[in-house]
Amino acid sequence: MNRIALDPDTVERDLVTLVLTIVDLLRQLMERQALRRVEGGTLTPEQEERIGRTLMLLQDRMDELCEHYGIRPADLNLDLGPLGTLLPPR
Repeated sequence: MNRIALDPDTVERDLVTLVLTIVDLLRQLMERQALRRVEGGTLTPEQEERIGRTLMLLQDRMDELCEHYGIRPADLNLDLGPLGTLLPPR
C-alpha cells in the first residue's frame, strides 16, 4: 500500500485521497452498524430501505470522485506500517 506523498504538484489529489479514506472508513463503520441493527430487528423495513439506498449512493459518489481524480480503491487503504492497513480488505 502507498503512503501519501506530499508534493506540490499532487497536493489536491493527495488531499482528496485522505478525505475519501476517512469517508470510506466512516461508511464501512455505518454499514456494519446498520447490519447489526437489521439483524437485531430494530429497524422498520422503510428504515432498512432508506439506509441501504443512502449507503449505495455514498459508494456511487465515492466511486465517481475516485474516477475523477484517478484514485484506485486500494489507494484509500493507507499503510500504517507495523499496524497494517487502515481498512479491512473488501
